[in-house]
Amino acid sequence: MKRLILIHGRSQEDKDAVELKKTWLDALRKGLAANGLTLPIDEERIRFPYYGDTLRDLCEGVPPEQAAKIVVRGAGASADDQQQIATLLRDYYTSLGITDAQIEAELKAVEPTNVRERGPQNWGWVEAIIRVIDRKVPGAGALIALVTNDVHQYLTKDTVRLRIEKGVKEAFDPADENIVVSHSLGTIVAYTLLRKLSKEGGWRVPTLVTVGSPLGIHSIQDSLGAIVHPACVGEWFNASDPNDVVALNPLTPKYFNVTPAIIDKRDVKNWTPNKHGIIGYLDDKEVAKRIYDALVR
Repeated sequence: MKRLILIHGRSQEDKDAVELKKTWLDALRKGLAANGLTLPIDEERIRFPYYGDTLRDLCEGVPPEQAAKIVVRGAGASADDQQQIATLLRDYYTSLGITDAQIEAELKAVEPTNVRERGPQNWGWVEAIIRVIDRKVPGAGALIALVTNDVHQYLTKDTVRLRIEKGVKEAFDPADENIVVSHSLGTIVAYTLLRKLSKEGGWRVPTLVTVGSPLGIHSIQDSLGAIVHPACVGEWFNASDPNDVVALNPLTPKYFNVTPAIIDKRDVKNWTPNKHGIIGYLDDKEVAKRIYDALVR
């Protein structure tokens, strides 16, 4: 039998898992309707493992811009943490075509006397990055800062990662064919978990769908180790909006070289304000059709 597993991304803390699942399914139904189709699986066979409270925002209740400043500033973070966050941030702004010289010019404008080392421990440097990114893509600076923190926490903190993976794994059943749809940070969660399940053997994931994925960022891959196509996964379909700043690089051989190659769709027109929202991916006609085909195949 088939089951559908939906793995969410960041900014889902303190939310109702039932309502979040409904939001995902409503968007998917809209995408299916564009194809003249309906959901081909009973809702009781759809799992929505919720881990939002495990990876909650460190700055609950404040605007994203302020949260980003506090999170990426890394109060109490070790030197290794600071260096890894700096590398992630640098990968993002260089992928956007922003140069170190532009960051330096912005830093001099914000804090002319700031001569400390450039990194998360130097708040002026971080603020300069957010300002320059926001000018290039309005509103993107805070989103990148927050995603950078969450990815770093997940990839480097064993207690965080193992707790999340344990909860998500419970949504799977080795007796079923598990169709996985994941978004944003959830694509990293899905990828790391499916590599582990592949080593265990006996798990079946005929189709993995990733949307708005940051897996194409080089420094994230460095933290993942050897990049492989999880053995338990059959077809892997990835979709992104070219203006989604979290998913800056597609999952093509140039950025994510695995065999068999990932089917990559780079032309989603995600209508949500930051081009990254899950509903703007699930209601896409082709994304919805791919999920449908996996469920009825």
